[in-house]
Amino acid sequence: MSGHSEAHAHPSVATYGKIALALTIITIFEVSAYYIPAWETSAIYVPSMLSMSAVKFFLVVAYYMHLKYDHKLFRALFTGPFMVASLTLIGLLFLFSKLVIRLGLLS
Repeated sequence: MSGHSEAHAHPSVATYGKIALALTIITIFEVSAYYIPAWETSAIYVPSMLSMSAVKFFLVVAYYMHLKYDHKLFRALFTGPFMVASLTLIGLLFLFSKLVIRLGLLS
C-alpha cells in the first residue's frame, strides 16, 4: 500500500465522453456560424463566439486540466491572475473601441 489516499474522485470515462461531446457540439456551432452569412454579419456574432469560446475554455480547464478537483490554492493561483488579465483586456477593448470610434475609423 502506498499510504497515499485519494482525497477526491476524478471524473469517470462517461463524464469525459460527455465533456468531449459538448466541446464537439460547441465547435460545430462555432464553425457553422462562420459559414452562415446572416449570423456572421449580425451584431450577435462576436458575443456568441466569445461566449462559446469561454464555455469551451472553462470545460477544458475544469475537467481535462483537473482544476475543478485541485486544491483551492491552485484554483486561486489560476483564477486570480486570469481574472486580472480578463478585466485588463476588457478595459483595453473599451478604451480602444472609443478611440476607434472617435477617430472615425469604424464605419
